Amino acid sequence: MQVLVLGGHGKVARYLTPLLLDRAWNVTSVVRNPKHEDDIMSLGKGRKGKVNVLVSSLDQVKSASDARKILDTVSPDYVVWSAGAGGKGGPASTIAVDQEAAKHFLSASFASAYVSKFLMVSYLGCRRNKPIWMSDDDWAALMHVKTEALPTYVKAKLEADEYMTALVAKRKTDTSAHPLQAINLRPGFLIDAPATRKVQLGRTAGRGSVTREDVAIVADQLLVSADAEGWIDLINGDVPVEVAVQKVGKEKNDAVEGEDVKGMVRRFFP
Repeated sequence: MQVLVLGGHGKVARYLTPLLLDRAWNVTSVVRNPKHEDDIMSLGKGRKGKVNVLVSSLDQVKSASDARKILDTVSPDYVVWSAGAGGKGGPASTIAVDQEAAKHFLSASFASAYVSKFLMVSYLGCRRNKPIWMSDDDWAALMHVKTEALPTYVKAKLEADEYMTALVAKRKTDTSAHPLQAINLRPGFLIDAPATRKVQLGRTAGRGSVTREDVAIVADQLLVSADAEGWIDLINGDVPVEVAVQKVGKEKNDAVEGEDVKGMVRRFFP
């Protein structure tokens, strides 16, 4: 199994990479800074799989063709998007990476003959409408982040999320397309603390944090799952990760509910 991890030097990706390697999967980690190569290579010591590093700046990915060139160097079975800087680096950089480069990699992956899974790490608050399972107070807290704290970041991530959802919906009408499992993992506020391996997953409360290590553990389990897909919100909770992932896959518990999926398709594919 070949996995391409975009944003490979990010904290979540550095937790995720050893988990994938322990499955005897091979990982190619895309990083911007060549000085990070040694850090990534050290993650492969003593693991079953092989790790490689590809130095490339995602903000220079200006088209699906650019993204396809990176994909074609690896021909991955799975693609993991864990890139972005959480709104750091200024609005232009955020739009270039979190929105535009993400969309280009989605386009290239969905058009490829070899990618069978795409896992996007996004953010729980990326949505336009209040879901029925979320309290008014939780929704207000998410809207504060969206409109005041990190508006450009949330806008960029939401654009990529909706594009991914539109691609999935459009693909369902194409009988010639090969199967592609699209997973949008949407953690809440990220914290640096040891993993708890206990989560809320699928449709969660709006306010809540989750350790970066737990995000990686959930992502690893989702990549193994043959059933989980769609929008999957995540915060720490009281359900063991393995149980939560199995339940999300079995129940098809897609947190996109309440969003205008048909409108997304019309906007991106008029």
